Amino acid sequence: MVRPKRCRMIYAEPDVVYFKPRGVQLIDLKEVELAVEEFEAIRLADLQNTKQITVAKQMVISQPTLHRLLESAHKKIADALVNGKAIKIHGGTYSIKKR
Repeated sequence: MVRPKRCRMIYAEPDVVYFKPRGVQLIDLKEVELAVEEFEAIRLADLQNTKQITVAKQMVISQPTLHRLLESAHKKIADALVNGKAIKIHGGTYSIKKR
């Protein structure tokens, strides 16, 4: 039996949840789905240049779990950029942290 996923803490849901390549019609477009917690991990670790151990503590997860989230997110984003796919940010197991 698979262990249920624990909630990952995020600070806010993203304002923009869909990115698509310019010049490609929606009907012809394939999508890559990025979970909200993957988005948050990218935002904290890559955009804000925060160390992984600090990001893991902020999201209330272990550093290896954060590493797996970042690896998955990087792969999905690379796939979308290289293969001209849209990125849809939604879903996941998370709760919003009060500031």
